[in-house]
Amino acid sequence: MHAFIHVQHLLGTGHAVRAAAIGQALAARGAAVTLATGNTLPPTLDTSGLDVVALPPVKSPDAVFDRLVTPDGRTIDDAWMARRRKATLDAFTRCPVDLLLTETYPFGRRQFEFELAPLVETAKTAARRPLIATSIRDILVRKQQLWKEEWMAGQALAHYDRILVHADPEFVELADSFPFAERVAHLVRYTGYVGGGARPEPPVGDGEDEVIVSCGGGAVAQALIEAALDAAPLSRRAADAPWRLLIGHDVPDAAFEAYRRRAPSGMIVERARRDFPGLLKRARLSVSQAGYNTVLDILIAGVPAVFVPFAQVRETEQAQRAEALARHGRAVVVPEKGLTPERLAAAVDDALALPHATTEVRLGGAQASAEILLADLAARSPGRPS
Repeated sequence: MHAFIHVQHLLGTGHAVRAAAIGQALAARGAAVTLATGNTLPPTLDTSGLDVVALPPVKSPDAVFDRLVTPDGRTIDDAWMARRRKATLDAFTRCPVDLLLTETYPFGRRQFEFELAPLVETAKTAARRPLIATSIRDILVRKQQLWKEEWMAGQALAHYDRILVHADPEFVELADSFPFAERVAHLVRYTGYVGGGARPEPPVGDGEDEVIVSCGGGAVAQALIEAALDAAPLSRRAADAPWRLLIGHDVPDAAFEAYRRRAPSGMIVERARRDFPGLLKRARLSVSQAGYNTVLDILIAGVPAVFVPFAQVRETEQAQRAEALARHGRAVVVPEKGLTPERLAAAVDDALALPHATTEVRLGGAQASAEILLADLAARSPGRPS
């Protein structure tokens, strides 16, 4: 069985992390898996067992998401899109495919319609039509125009056999962020959260009773980093704790070195680490944005948390996820707008009054995704298109 997974991350790396985890779960069950990725994968990501196809890379230069650029900052044009489309279709058609999984699309990534619509159409018209599925996180970004969300539902109904939602429905449901969830409900399967797998243990002492400040890849975390550098001595409950600031690999080296030079005594500034979940389990407190993977690691660790959700322009996803944890008494939320060291320090003090307890949440989403997709394949009559 051959699976083809397409993933495109633009700023954060969570999309690629989830796609790789599902690919590895499929590979562990005997599938040959191609992971076609449209941006540079983070160096901390394990892709062992996957055939990684590096498509011509592209990213968003900012949180507006109205322009796509190459790694050297050039805006993409029609010629670039034609090359990218050809690279994707060439990778897909080089051998028969039994499963096509598009990460996010059609529930996002409409900027890549030039590539993904032909990919789905090629799959639908193949002599041996593959199962076509989409993989989406717990919370979708709301659109200002309702017709865009209706279009998403229409595309899923017209072209897709399965919608995997990587969430625990006891915690958050698709309907919480998608107004047409009922229309596609028969295609939806909740997998639980993707993540929480084995990671290396930190060296002895690292993380013990620390305040761990993290920012994922770091591309949109300047406000949090700036505030954290000056917040430590202002906290009543955490001024005595070591603070460890983990800065993602999307932050340029020059900026990283400037942050490290500016850090106060007692604060460790270093790059993001693969043993991050282990650090959290030993920590006094976590301070972070509210990306999918970070929140999952915090839930598993059971550590009190301060969230500064990324909310620039029209982003709603992280704020909604952070508020869900706040409702469960697991976090204090500080808006990114108007963030100051004083406000962050006050939130740290409030969060340290929260209990250190694990929230029961359904995990194993990558493994469940693989099992659902393989069961869907097994249920299809041999040679019969869906």
